[in-house]
Amino acid sequence: MNGVAMHIANGIVNAQVSADPAAVAAAALAICVWRGRADLDDRLAPMAGLVAAFIFAVQMLNFQVLPGVSGHLLGGTLAVVLVGPWVGALCVSTVLIIQCLLFADGGLTALGLNITNMAVIGTAAGYLLVAGLLRLLPKTPRGVAVTTFIASIVSVVVASQAFVLEYALGGTTQLSLATIAGSMAGAHILIGIGEGLIAAVTVATVARVRPDLVYALRRFRNARPAVTPATKTVGVQA
Repeated sequence: MNGVAMHIANGIVNAQVSADPAAVAAAALAICVWRGRADLDDRLAPMAGLVAAFIFAVQMLNFQVLPGVSGHLLGGTLAVVLVGPWVGALCVSTVLIIQCLLFADGGLTALGLNITNMAVIGTAAGYLLVAGLLRLLPKTPRGVAVTTFIASIVSVVVASQAFVLEYALGGTTQLSLATIAGSMAGAHILIGIGEGLIAAVTVATVARVRPDLVYALRRFRNARPAVTPATKTVGVQA
């Protein structure tokens, strides 16, 4: 393996270990289709198409991070913020399938691994952070931009470390686990920062022009801090 990138090629992880993530990916996508149908409407459907096209474009741009290490943007957090977790995971999965089948970007036997890491784990990590941060930060274009930036960095690193676990279970190359873990973590922190900046600018722009098209703002606009006993006591005092 000449370099380390997020897309997993054929043979880097053995077939036995690759089979389990493939089953996870299939089950997760079935759930996303089921849950995503409830979210899709005349507003979200065209946005999902635009998000998938944007992710496809940016994922095709591989860039050098360190000597022998290349990577690309994932787009999971951007998808989560704009179209939600279920449709967002489907957008990323669609891009990965097209890239694999038409452009040989990522191995066919590793497609389940790539979908699990980038579309399922990366998107889930991004959504959990977005959901938590938007309960603390203001639900404004600036607030959602900061949220997107932080969640993008973390989700990219989490997705990269999922590969490290898979490599530990069934890696077939001569590279040591420590080398893989260090390279993936270091490279994808930098990739995450780049992705976070692009995603934050994109989301902030959409939020300023059409906040109704930003799923995260609609979903969490009514979120309120938890009411503590002390708060209740203050509220009833005359």
